[in-house]
Amino acid sequence: MPLPLTIAAREYAALFRLPVGWIVIALYLFLSGVVFLVGSLAPGSAATLRTFFGVSTFLLLPVCPAITMRLLADELRSGTMESLMTAPVPDLAIVLGKYVAAVAFLGTMLVPTLAFPAILFYASDPAPDVGPIAAGYLSLILTGCLYLALGTLASALTSSQTLAFLGTFMTILAILLVSSVAADQVPEPWGDALRSLSISARVTDFARGVIDSAHVVFFLSASAFVLMLTHVAVESRRWR
Repeated sequence: MPLPLTIAAREYAALFRLPVGWIVIALYLFLSGVVFLVGSLAPGSAATLRTFFGVSTFLLLPVCPAITMRLLADELRSGTMESLMTAPVPDLAIVLGKYVAAVAFLGTMLVPTLAFPAILFYASDPAPDVGPIAAGYLSLILTGCLYLALGTLASALTSSQTLAFLGTFMTILAILLVSSVAADQVPEPWGDALRSLSISARVTDFARGVIDSAHVVFFLSASAFVLMLTHVAVESRRWR
């Protein structure tokens, strides 16, 4: 098995051995279930998952930092990072392994929500379109990948899980606010530049069934860039 996958498998199992992992899953599923009931099953509501996908952008705001806060920060706190770095383990393998574990955990957490479209197909006449639902789930995964990349970076910069959580939370919140609220308050072309960072607008397009390649490239390239910064942060510790 490739080294990053070995690290990912170990970290993935560790996430399920900790109470925080189960708490995160339980809270997310409870809140997303409430959103689904109110937004899709309430009398007069449309038989779509647009509300669920839109609100999940914000539900992931505390969820992703909670998943990533210990990935590297715990290694730094306990001193096991030094052992990893003296072993013949490439820094990139450490970063990718931790990140892949977080993404796999997020994917596992989303699996039970597939009950939502199943309920809609059973209860709605006519049945909802498959396209917007599939695109919406793609947006959740891509958004989660970006949030988790930011969380992995924050976890690499501090040995405190609390600081890693708060740093990730505040960074994501700032991106959401700047790209939506602040963008309307500044003159052009700066407003357009800030709006181009909007995560919510992209999720809205996905929820309508619009899979724009530019949106996919944005999430993937942004995630890759943040992971590159994480690699640099981990590698720099070798020279301290």
